[in-house]
Amino acid sequence: MDLKQLKYFLAIAEEQQITAAAKKLHIAQPPLSYQLNLLEQELGVKLVKRGPRNVELTDAGKLLRKRAEQILDLASSAKHEVENYGKGLCGVLAVGTISSSGGVVPNQYMLEFTKYYPEVRFEIYEGNTFTVIEMLEKGIVDLGIVRTPFQQKMFDCRYAPLEPMVAVMTESRLCGQSEHNIELEELANQPLIIYRRFDALIQAVFAELGLEPFICCKNDDARTTLLWAQANFGIGIVPKSALLTIGPSQLICKEILHDKMKTRIAAIWMKNRYLSPLAQRFVELFGG
Repeated sequence: MDLKQLKYFLAIAEEQQITAAAKKLHIAQPPLSYQLNLLEQELGVKLVKRGPRNVELTDAGKLLRKRAEQILDLASSAKHEVENYGKGLCGVLAVGTISSSGGVVPNQYMLEFTKYYPEVRFEIYEGNTFTVIEMLEKGIVDLGIVRTPFQQKMFDCRYAPLEPMVAVMTESRLCGQSEHNIELEELANQPLIIYRRFDALIQAVFAELGLEPFICCKNDDARTTLLWAQANFGIGIVPKSALLTIGPSQLICKEILHDKMKTRIAAIWMKNRYLSPLAQRFVELFGG
């Protein structure tokens, strides 16, 4: 018994006539009668009572009709699910993300995507950039959402737009002449709270100006930087989009005016490693 035989049998059951069923299936009557006979022989029961013009299902035929409908529906559903999985329209996508990615991921484009393809599920693993890269190398996640700078030679990447670094401070730590921007020179004598991974960059740009920054706190998380700044330990330096995630209403934010004090989020995946259609679709939407 195969799916073709069940399809043929259901056509006979629905049309109650072999000739009409053959016409519906776009086949000749003799092959259809032959398949019905084969099915009855295999099951060892009569499935239909043949009359002069019509056929009538036996009790065994009625039972098979019910089961055939269920089987063909299940087969159709399985085919749909597997095809969609192959096209990246359903499945599970494991993504490693950093805490400061919230201004870029998730976004409205991805939300619209899930409305069209509601069977897509996400598993999010959080950590700093180095942790996300390690998860990628071990195959724990399919994609990583990290922030520049990082060692790029092992990865294929898709970048979001560049964004400035900002200085965040309380009213009592307020410095700088401009209301919205600040120069590095104006931060030279201030206690700074920074990402550990931005230490080399910050040291380098200050050195270009013949200055040495006072780093009062190094950490590995945007939230920690903002919390320490809000607690008045110093002035925090974070990517601007990090403020969209945490929204510290009590902090004053000033964009740092220096060409090198910029960063951006990147979606990365291992070179020469299979990237599923689902992951490819995520990458296509990355950054809008």
